[in-house]
Amino acid sequence: MADKREINPMLKFGLEIGPVILFFIAYVKLKSEVFTIAGTEYSGFILVTAMFVPLMIITTLILWKLTGHLSKMQIMTLLLVVVFGGLTVWLNDPKFIKMKPTILYLFFGGALGVGLLRGQSYLRHVMEGMMPLQDEGWMILTRRLMVFFFALALTNELIWRTLSEQAWVNFKTFGLTAALFAFFMSQTKLFAKYSTEGETDKS
Repeated sequence: MADKREINPMLKFGLEIGPVILFFIAYVKLKSEVFTIAGTEYSGFILVTAMFVPLMIITTLILWKLTGHLSKMQIMTLLLVVVFGGLTVWLNDPKFIKMKPTILYLFFGGALGVGLLRGQSYLRHVMEGMMPLQDEGWMILTRRLMVFFFALALTNELIWRTLSEQAWVNFKTFGLTAALFAFFMSQTKLFAKYSTEGETDKS
């Protein structure tokens, strides 16, 4: 097994978010187009999805090659992109890729919920190196993030089922990222209250 390696944070960010940005740009350019391939008509959305799936595979493999490691979240995200993106193209039906964020966030929320039922914070195992918190702080943050993931899943369902395709693409590209950023920014009081850094300094 390869050793876990650190790479330039901007390069890492680019490999993770780059495919989503390219998806958005390609969609804006091709959303009004219809393409006929082997006698079957495909919308611009379907064609962009067909390009997005291999791009996600390539960037994820590059990330794995450079770092020697993929998180469970990255693996799960790639798996869902391949499955639901593949179904979208194969069945020529955009609803499958639109359902992907719902399934992903239900999975994350459900996994955190299972841990909480067992009296554990699975979030701690993933993020402890980034945020040193007391046990109580981890449990509170895990409960809040679980609810937040379920809320994101519900929001995604409401948007893709009731609003336009453009609205969903905007939400997928910018809304989800902004929501996650806003969530963690809103937890600054919890981080300050339950941080263990002060205890480490005293000891």
